[in-house]
Amino acid sequence: MSTENGRAPHETTRRDFMRFSSAALAAAALAGTAATKTAHAAAANDGKLRLGLIGCGGRGTGAMRNALMADSNTILFAMGDLFPDMIDESLAKLKKSEAADRVVVDDKRQFAGFDAYQKVIDCCDMVVLATTPAFRPLHLRAAVEAGKYIFCEKPVAVDGPGIRHVIESCALAKKKDLVLVSGLCYRYENKKRETIKRIQEGAVGDILTIETVYNTSGLWHKGRKDNWSEMEYQVRNWLYFDWLSGDHIVEQHIHSLDKMMWVMKDTPPLKATASGGRTVRTDAKYGNIFDHFNTVFEWENGVRGFSSCRQWENAVTAVYDNVYGTKGLAKVQTHEIAGRDGSNWKWESAEKDDMYQNELDALFSAVRKGEVINNGDYMVKSNLAAIMARMAAYSGQSVTWDQALNSELTYFPEKLEMGDVATRPVPVPGAAKYF
Repeated sequence: MSTENGRAPHETTRRDFMRFSSAALAAAALAGTAATKTAHAAAANDGKLRLGLIGCGGRGTGAMRNALMADSNTILFAMGDLFPDMIDESLAKLKKSEAADRVVVDDKRQFAGFDAYQKVIDCCDMVVLATTPAFRPLHLRAAVEAGKYIFCEKPVAVDGPGIRHVIESCALAKKKDLVLVSGLCYRYENKKRETIKRIQEGAVGDILTIETVYNTSGLWHKGRKDNWSEMEYQVRNWLYFDWLSGDHIVEQHIHSLDKMMWVMKDTPPLKATASGGRTVRTDAKYGNIFDHFNTVFEWENGVRGFSSCRQWENAVTAVYDNVYGTKGLAKVQTHEIAGRDGSNWKWESAEKDDMYQNELDALFSAVRKGEVINNGDYMVKSNLAAIMARMAAYSGQSVTWDQALNSELTYFPEKLEMGDVATRPVPVPGAAKYF
């Protein structure tokens, strides 16, 4: 990897990553006012916000484009990724976007390596966090401690220790009145908002059952190059390794589980019981994750949520969410409600409703108005529901909300460095403990 222009790799220890010290959190809280004022002062000089992208893959590039489109008085000032080529690809795309004239990232503000995130944070007012999910707790904490405006892509953690770390960061962001917008994008789609609002107001009566499905085909794989270490191979193909992605139920199906949690007013389920496995993607290149999960969530009020997700090639696909109640059925994904009394409703508006743009529009609107958005509560709860389900499927046991939240199990490596890293066997339900 290149060491020019600040693009040098760096070793980070697990201790650095998981900083759970209450003393550190207290110190950050005391420094909060000053840090927040620093960000506001930087933006106040000429009203122009300096944006930073941390994680230069497809989603990060898309989110940064949306950020630039959301506020014309912004510039893309710095970019960071583990790999220089990812920065180059992202930068080339953004220089062809509608906001190309505001992409002003020179060589000295392109940072590569495990410490790139901190260098971007240090020189920007607002950051997009879009790296591999395993690193999100570290990056979020650093951005909060520095008092930055934050767009935080999903998922925010892949295990219990990571979730607890994020909970602390969200609480600190609230103390500091920071704008923290989540990448759980359906929450910013107007037609979803109206549909779920009607459900929560009783359009289907008392909720009995929720069915949520995210059955898709396979996703990308970048192969392996002879000059890649095992660490580089795994991070470049992060979807397929549990320590990096949390498995596809956490990385992708979280969107469906977020809609389920939203319908339930973000009330945590008591427990999850699940099955899952690896029947199609059995090749070693697919790491150690499952290719399908089926989960039953149970709430204290008797509601059951039935969740299905899979990633199979050449199989039928489906993405939908149905809410069954005493008075009717709501189809959340298609924004329609059918009442048993014959009353029907369907979203008919032709208004532009781009949820990816909406979420960044909301962030910059809040910044400019001096308002606060903190999506931390649902951002964490939906993520934990996904982790809870994965733990149940891996272990073959029912897992409670508290067990998932308080789990100490993490697969994060002791050191982050280019070299060897272990790959655990594919989980066998009933054969090992996963919480």
